[in-house]
Amino acid sequence: MATADEQIRVSERVKRELDRLRREGESYNDVLERVLDEERGGDFDDGFGRWSDAEAERVREGRRTSKEKRKQRMKERTEGGA
Repeated sequence: MATADEQIRVSERVKRELDRLRREGESYNDVLERVLDEERGGDFDDGFGRWSDAEAERVREGRRTSKEKRKQRMKERTEGGA
């Protein structure tokens, strides 16, 4: 991790908010960069490629499973009400 080039003063309220937003292993600089990038909206393709293939497939499978469960619940409700 690089050393800080400059220091800035923040209020206790701002520090608490930064602590709340801070993810494990993040420096305060990391938090500020992430928040500022989110504010700007980033480029369209910024998020692509962040998940491994295995993670992406796990999410896809979770969505498929959830969709099937929703379909089954709707089917049961329509059959039960008829």
